[in-house]
Amino acid sequence: MTVETKLARFDEVDLDIGSRIAPVEVAYETYGTLNAARDNAILIVHAFTGDAHAAGICPEDGKPGWWDNMIGPGKAFDTNKYFMICSNVLGGCRGTTGPSSINPATGKPYALSFPGVTIADMVRLQQMLVRHLGIERLLAVAGGSMGGMQALEWAVMYPEMVASAIPIATTARHSAQQIAFNEVGRQAIMADLNWNNGDYYGGNPPARGLAVARMVGHITFMSDDSMKQKFGRRLRDKETFSFDFSVDFEVESYLRYRGSQFVNRFDANSYLYITKALDYFDLANGYGSLAKAFEKTQARFLVISFTSDWLYPSYQSLEVVSALRGLNKDVAYCELESNYGHDAFLVDIGAQTEVVRGFLASTYREVSHQ
Repeated sequence: MTVETKLARFDEVDLDIGSRIAPVEVAYETYGTLNAARDNAILIVHAFTGDAHAAGICPEDGKPGWWDNMIGPGKAFDTNKYFMICSNVLGGCRGTTGPSSINPATGKPYALSFPGVTIADMVRLQQMLVRHLGIERLLAVAGGSMGGMQALEWAVMYPEMVASAIPIATTARHSAQQIAFNEVGRQAIMADLNWNNGDYYGGNPPARGLAVARMVGHITFMSDDSMKQKFGRRLRDKETFSFDFSVDFEVESYLRYRGSQFVNRFDANSYLYITKALDYFDLANGYGSLAKAFEKTQARFLVISFTSDWLYPSYQSLEVVSALRGLNKDVAYCELESNYGHDAFLVDIGAQTEVVRGFLASTYREVSHQ
């Protein structure tokens, strides 16, 4: 399935900080067919470094989407039954307006003049896109990690538009440890001399700093068991230690490779803005408690976590489930066994597929009979 990334343009979007961005563009892809009743649309919301290319094959580089193992004919999100939408988030660098976009007031990239954005701002722009596509109510909003935060925010901000929400491997707010990891990444970028206070467009980007930030982040995505199985203490193309700070271990080589690849597709300033949005996120903010935030939600919820995920551990999903159950909301919770750590929602799809497929089918039966 070859797919095309499209652009939608809006006059402006209001932001939580009290300012606005005008105009704003949104990159998005769709898969499957919207039915006549327009009640089979599902919004897929991506994690931190994801983009609009969630499924199918990109014609430019031939690469599959980041959740291609979950979206498509006969898969968990079955495109024979459902109409899927995925857009790049506000503040990103993969087609949607962000720090690397041209500021129409200056004719230059926004850089650090780009206003601060929140998870709610991202959702606000997604809602504009969904309305633009002629959809009044979504069958589901689904995503993992930062995508799960957006799914929760959707259910709270637009209760009448969300029939169900599937937050996976996520949280209702960042812990101190999660904020700490993000701060290490930000400091690595800002310590790179090429960062130049964010004004590096047209010159050398802060590639080394961004690569280190990605290396740190990637460690948090994996589990101790998965790293042990994949790398152990194996040496890279040698039989003894070098004692010269070059690559000795396979895991070092892997992290350097992941870091170097990342700088070719992601903008350092977007890294700064999006990690701040993650750290600022607190679903209870403005409501007084998580339970109060969920009071007006109308969605059914399927909350999924993974046993080996130490970046977004299961206790954070259980906090969401507990708040919903306290309100007698319709919520199902599954903690799935996996050794893949936080990456499990992207790669360990067996049990996840069955749970999601069944939940969507029952939700659609309920929606279609309303």
